Amino acid sequence: MDLFGGSDDQKLTDIGKAEVIYSKASSILTEAKGFMGGYDYTLNPYSGCTFGCTYCYAAFFARFESDMKNWGKWVRVKENAIDLLNKFSKKNVLKGKTIYMSSVTDPYQPVEKKLELTRSLLKLLLPYQPTLVIQTRSPNVVRDIDIFQQFEHIQVNMTITTDSEIVRKTFEPFCPSNKVRLDAIKNVHEAGVPSCITMTPLLPIDNAEIFAKQLLQTGIRKFVVQPFHAEKGKFIAGTREQALNLIKEFDWTDERYKEILRILEKYIPNIGIGKDGFQPPL
Repeated sequence: MDLFGGSDDQKLTDIGKAEVIYSKASSILTEAKGFMGGYDYTLNPYSGCTFGCTYCYAAFFARFESDMKNWGKWVRVKENAIDLLNKFSKKNVLKGKTIYMSSVTDPYQPVEKKLELTRSLLKLLLPYQPTLVIQTRSPNVVRDIDIFQQFEHIQVNMTITTDSEIVRKTFEPFCPSNKVRLDAIKNVHEAGVPSCITMTPLLPIDNAEIFAKQLLQTGIRKFVVQPFHAEKGKFIAGTREQALNLIKEFDWTDERYKEILRILEKYIPNIGIGKDGFQPPL
């Protein structure tokens, strides 16, 4: 079944300023390895991401150099994702498995609001009740609270990388504001869905104490943090100079990160660090 209609040929459309490319994928569930090695599978409904975070590691896995240079300006829709997951589920191997959604894209980036591909995949997973972790930085995630509530073992992660809108606009130029994201994950949590805030990576911070209090005001008590190594970090085309200037302005060194982390730990003593914090829940 071709969820989006048309022929098998690749189809192009434009949503806003981003190019949306419809293509067939060879798989929808990938064996989890490396950083996500604690999971059985990763599930990515899309490749590419129109949020276009300047530091995103996924940009450097792009198949073509042009895709990397234009990161944030395109997204590929896996138009046969439903068929692929249907075939996989018929093997009856999903029960008891752990799935991370998503590792190299955002399942709730703007195109999802129209296509509802992520929502359709969640409905397919429901009968098998895998342990599921949703990772996003989009307030659109609240749309699917009704489905989240039907999973026995689920966790919704919201990425919040800074308390500064200046930093956010530099490093995450097409992402929703920090406040909008905090409000969204608070709504998910208040609906009874286990939730987590991931500061991954933690970017320059204005005021760590106020930031910690804002995080806790969501009612959430599970947090993960990961450092951003500016001297090692890669930046997609055209963003490096601006990002490095901001890092210098905030004096964002490894020592400064550790200082901020110590303050956060005073308010959030059980904060998860790096890979250990991303282990599957339950």
